[in-house]
Amino acid sequence: MCLNKPVKIRQILEEKEENTLSRYAQKSRLTRGRLKEEEECDIRPCFQHDRDRIIHSKAFRRLKHKTQVFLAPQGDHYRTRLTHTLEVAQIARTIAKALALNEDLVEAISLGHDLGHTPFGHAGEEVLNAIYPSGFRHNEQSLRVVDVLERDGSGLNLTMEVRDGILRHSKGRGEIVVRDGEERPLTREAEVVRVSDIIAYLSHDIDDAIRGQVISPKDIPDDCVRFFGPTHSKRIDTMVRGVIFESLRDGELSISISEELEYYMKKLRDFLYERVYEAPLVHDVFLKCYKIIEDLYTYFLKNPARFLEEAGLEDFYDERERCIVDFIAGMTDRYAFKLYEKIFLPLPWRIPF
Repeated sequence: MCLNKPVKIRQILEEKEENTLSRYAQKSRLTRGRLKEEEECDIRPCFQHDRDRIIHSKAFRRLKHKTQVFLAPQGDHYRTRLTHTLEVAQIARTIAKALALNEDLVEAISLGHDLGHTPFGHAGEEVLNAIYPSGFRHNEQSLRVVDVLERDGSGLNLTMEVRDGILRHSKGRGEIVVRDGEERPLTREAEVVRVSDIIAYLSHDIDDAIRGQVISPKDIPDDCVRFFGPTHSKRIDTMVRGVIFESLRDGELSISISEELEYYMKKLRDFLYERVYEAPLVHDVFLKCYKIIEDLYTYFLKNPARFLEEAGLEDFYDERERCIVDFIAGMTDRYAFKLYEKIFLPLPWRIPF
C-alpha cells in the first residue's frame, strides 16, 4: 500500500458491501442521505458512522439506569434498557449476517431504537401519553433524541435509513412482522430489528421474571415449552432460526416467520402481559411511578423558572410542555427519584456548627 497517497478506506469498504451483501441489502453508498448535508468520514461507511455516534451519545449511556421490566432491581443480573438494547443488536446482527444484509445498519438501528424510552419503562410512557396533550410514544421520542435533543440541540444527524428504522421498530401488541405496505420500513434491515426486538424481550423478560420469582418455569404454557425449548438460549435459537429460514424461503427475501412460529410467539407474549407485565407484584410498583412523573410534569408547568434551572436551560427551545416532556423522558429511574425527593419531600434541617 502506497503511503504517499490518501487511502480511501470508506470507498474500499463500500465496494466490499457491493460484492458481498445481498441485492436486497441496503448499501451504504446508496443511502438516502442525512437531514443536513455533511462531509462523510473517509474511514467509516455512513451506517457505521451512525452506530458510533449513537454509542457515544449521552442518551445511550443513560439506558443503563432505565427500567426494562423490574424497577431498579438489586440483583446484578437483571436486564436494564441498555442490556436489552445490546441483546437486540446481537440478535439482529446474527439474522442480518445469515441473510447477507447490512450489519452496520441493523446495529445502528438496534442501538438507537430505545433512546427515547422514559424512566420506569412502559409505565413512564403510559403516563406521559396520558398527560401530555400531544401524546407520547417512545419510538417517536427516540427519533426526537437523535434529531433534536442530542449534542445540546444539534442532534446526531443520522441517515434516513437509521432514522426510519428507529421510528418504525415499535409494535406493542401489534403484528410481529409488518405486512402492511404503508407501515413497512424503508429497509429489510429495519424489519430485522423489529422482529429482533420482540425475540429479545420474549426471551429475557421470562428469564428475569423467573429470577425475580414472579413466575416459575412450570408456569410457562406447556406447548410453548415444547415448541421453543425449556431454556433462554433455546427460545432465542428457535426464533432466530425461524426468521432466517422462512425469510430465505421467500424469493425476494421478505423478513418472514411461519404461521406456527407467529402463533407461539404471540402466545408467549400474551403470557408475559398477563403473568408478568400486568401482574400485581410488578404493576402495582409502577402505579407509584405514575405519580412521580405526573407530579414533576405538573410542578414544572406551574414553575417554569424552576424547570429551566433544573434542566440547565436559559430559555425554552420549544413549547413549554414539549420541553418538560423531553426533560422527563430523558431521566433515568434514579434521577427521577432524586429529583422528586428534592422538590417534594422535606429534608432534615442542617444546623450549622
